[in-house]
Amino acid sequence: MKDINFIFLLLAFIAEVIGTIGGFGSSVFFVPLGNFYFDFYSVLGLTAIFHLSSNMSKIFLFKKGLDKKLLINIGVPSVVFVILGGVLSKYVNSAYLEIFLGVFLVAFSAFFLIKSKFTISPNRKNAIVGGSFSGFSAGLLGTGGAIRGLTMAAFNLEKSVFIATSAFIDFMIDFSRTFVYYSNGYIHDHDLKYVPFLFVIGLVGSFIGKKILAYIPQSKFRKLSLSFILLIGIVTIIQLVLR
Repeated sequence: MKDINFIFLLLAFIAEVIGTIGGFGSSVFFVPLGNFYFDFYSVLGLTAIFHLSSNMSKIFLFKKGLDKKLLINIGVPSVVFVILGGVLSKYVNSAYLEIFLGVFLVAFSAFFLIKSKFTISPNRKNAIVGGSFSGFSAGLLGTGGAIRGLTMAAFNLEKSVFIATSAFIDFMIDFSRTFVYYSNGYIHDHDLKYVPFLFVIGLVGSFIGKKILAYIPQSKFRKLSLSFILLIGIVTIIQLVLR
């Protein structure tokens, strides 16, 4: 227990709650925060394991809502490209991946804070393209929920349907990339001590996020989530510059 970093676990819990409410998923917060405590590749491995429990919780809590058409159109290309991104991550210097992650978080959040009315046309082509980019980003950088959230938002889904469908797609992604990350050597024995804690955090964080979601308009919380993403992205870049 003395080797467990409880501040990291607290931040993981906050990331899970905010990710559930904001609809982006916790990885967009968990990955950059985890980089403050672990090397980038270890964070990728922990993220995949953490998300398996997190998304199982969301599927159970929001099981009445599921868009099967989007599950296929976004989920299938996501799985294909998360495997591709995961394999490619082994051949790219982790420092470059961290820089790209920070820039991505800042650019993505800044754009949608400024262009809050921006939408994507709700058609099959955009669903497939969005799923592909989401999966590739998840495999390469550890997070793709923001791209998937943007793609799914175009279809104007009810909140529970949005979260359930997104969680099911995310589960498919995490299940696939866990094998790739394990093969790459990203899942280390000395990090497995965090798995039971992250499993509980995934369950409890999703449950609390669902409860809060009933009282907070998702549109307002979306802006707050984007602001958090922007701040984390800036801090990530500053940290890399000062190394």
